[in-house]
Amino acid sequence: MNERKVQFGYKIAGPLYDLIQCHVLPGTGIDEDDFWLGLTDILTAFMPRNRHLLAKRDVLQRQIDEWHLNPENQPFDPDAYQHFLEDIGYIDPQGDDFTITTQNVDAEVATIAGPQLVVPVMNARYALNAANARWGSLYDALYGTDAIDSSDGAAVGAQYNPKRGAKVIAFGRAFLDGAIALEGASHSEATGYQVVDGELLVTLKDGGQTTLSDSSKFVGYQGDSAAPSAVLCCNNGLHIEIQIDKSHLIGKDDSAGIKDIVLESAISTIQDCEDSVAAVDGEDKTLVYRNWLGLMKGDLSERLEKGGKTIVRALNPDRTYIGKEGHELTLPGRSLMFVRNVGHLMTTDAVLTEDDKPVPEGILDAVFTSLIALHDIKGLGRYKNSTEGSIYIVKPKMHGPQEVAFTCDLFKAVEDMLQLPEFTIKVGIMDEERRMSVNLKEAIRVAKDRVVFINTGFLDRTGDEIHTSMHAGPMVRKEAMKDEPWISAYESRNVSIGLETGFKGKAQIGKGMWAVPDNMAQMLKDKIQHVKSGASCAWVPSPTAATLHVLHYHQVNVAQLQSQMQQNLTHAPLKDLLRLPLLHDTSALSDEEIQQELDNNVQGLLGYVVRWVDLGVGCSKVPDIHDVGRMEDRATLRISSQHICNWWRHGLLSQSQIMHSMEQMAVKVDEQNAGDSDYRNMAPNFADSIAFAAATDLIFKGKVQPSGYTEPLLHERRAQVKAKQAQ
Repeated sequence: MNERKVQFGYKIAGPLYDLIQCHVLPGTGIDEDDFWLGLTDILTAFMPRNRHLLAKRDVLQRQIDEWHLNPENQPFDPDAYQHFLEDIGYIDPQGDDFTITTQNVDAEVATIAGPQLVVPVMNARYALNAANARWGSLYDALYGTDAIDSSDGAAVGAQYNPKRGAKVIAFGRAFLDGAIALEGASHSEATGYQVVDGELLVTLKDGGQTTLSDSSKFVGYQGDSAAPSAVLCCNNGLHIEIQIDKSHLIGKDDSAGIKDIVLESAISTIQDCEDSVAAVDGEDKTLVYRNWLGLMKGDLSERLEKGGKTIVRALNPDRTYIGKEGHELTLPGRSLMFVRNVGHLMTTDAVLTEDDKPVPEGILDAVFTSLIALHDIKGLGRYKNSTEGSIYIVKPKMHGPQEVAFTCDLFKAVEDMLQLPEFTIKVGIMDEERRMSVNLKEAIRVAKDRVVFINTGFLDRTGDEIHTSMHAGPMVRKEAMKDEPWISAYESRNVSIGLETGFKGKAQIGKGMWAVPDNMAQMLKDKIQHVKSGASCAWVPSPTAATLHVLHYHQVNVAQLQSQMQQNLTHAPLKDLLRLPLLHDTSALSDEEIQQELDNNVQGLLGYVVRWVDLGVGCSKVPDIHDVGRMEDRATLRISSQHICNWWRHGLLSQSQIMHSMEQMAVKVDEQNAGDSDYRNMAPNFADSIAFAAATDLIFKGKVQPSGYTEPLLHERRAQVKAKQAQ
């Protein structure tokens, strides 16, 4: 990492320079000198604007802090508060109505509603699993999770359990009856499937035959038409593959020989360079870009040991069928991939200025991830990601329209440098910052020619809510946040504004993550609400969860629902979005409840931080205080650290009380990780634990962290660990 290549005054980390020169640029038609000069021009032009935008954030936050600290503004007056935010430019003026004009958008983004995976691209195995999660076995997803109950002798065991299998099959048949119903019969009565004259005929147990109630849902098949090995149907734009094999362990005992039902599941995937990774230097960024390159070229692979055998995991090929009219039909074997760049805040030493200052990481991400995507755009890879010739970049943590304008200008500059048509690079806008939420329509207006995605995120949005109003008073308990008026206004406004600005049929409206990957039964009950809200995609934590969540999109036709909603669109009032989640009566909380809240937040914070700082794991399933595994990334950390900081600021917690909890919870976290040979205990030598110091900083320095972000402190401490390991 000490070896750098100087290009037009900027110092490029050796591994990154080699990756670009030897593996990225060749074949793209981009001259290497032109590229490095173009990067120089972009950095020189956009770094001052980036600094200005960050300074604007700081100015607005200081003004808000001063307003809350001013005794004249007590008691809190919501109308006066809104006028104040308008006066200082926190709330932008509302313009006329408009609709987005984005072109060349793939169907997976524009018209197909379904689950979306978010995965750390820094981990090749996870990245491949997510890309391949376009198709998933319903039988496996049901059998291996609590989606099927274990009562009546149906528990999972070392050997196949026929009782559990019978429940899985019954569930599968009920699903088929709902999604691709038969005329006058149930799929549970089927004894055979065949294709005759382009129509699916189903033989029943009584010897009769029937067809699909809606014949248009039959799409194609594999094998012999008289005895197909697979039958392909489609419901609400999502494919269903009924696999038939009477010699298979499951198929041999099935009346119709069905061995599995395979569902089109994760329609799109966000390959993440941001919250779910721990990339703190040029070496880490090179790995991030190398894996993204492997996905775009189609040659990324990963060896792993499973069941005593070495398996090579790679991208799945496309799936081919015989269409109902006899022609060959090809469907994508992989999710359509977005890449999530980092936001405007962080810098990276992957590239240094002449005076050895790190450059904005988000600018580098825009340039390098787009350059790498040329391998897809120009057809240089093994497979095709975007058939429409688009590059999809999700841009997180933007604060309002001016920052979106910066991103759009940056993307235009990258397009010019890479000789791409304007608007090739599409933008996904994460609606996860308070200033973005109150200005969402105007932010979309700025990006109306290239926006393809908006998405709500409870955790980051709540973390910013707390930090923005840190001095207004103590906040309600973290779990109670979900019942606050601002949350419901936030979630509903995101959908209604998206529909009002023409997202239907052009772009995704997304919802947040299901955070408990082992609780699929509850997900099946609860997460349908994301679909019923009118959102066209929602995040899931695993390929298995994608296969189960897609059942909701078979139950709800999102396109029809959005059309109905457009008939009578209303927005939740802005005043509801601005209503502060304050704990008005602190005496209503007992000392025990306050301690429980503290311990819960501290345990979650430590459990995540220790893996991030010591092991470089940006996203993983971390056991909570009740030993329930939860998917954690920096967003969960942001809300926990800001919540503790807020209660400390307003006297509900003392510093000694927080430190005592941290030491106790560190012991618990150490115990929870006892089986990990790479794990380093925090207790009892707390002073020697860099991870413990990082967690302490996140709380006690939380008030002065920009927007309450955790990245600066995490990166600093992770860099210390890496330096220590290098010695």
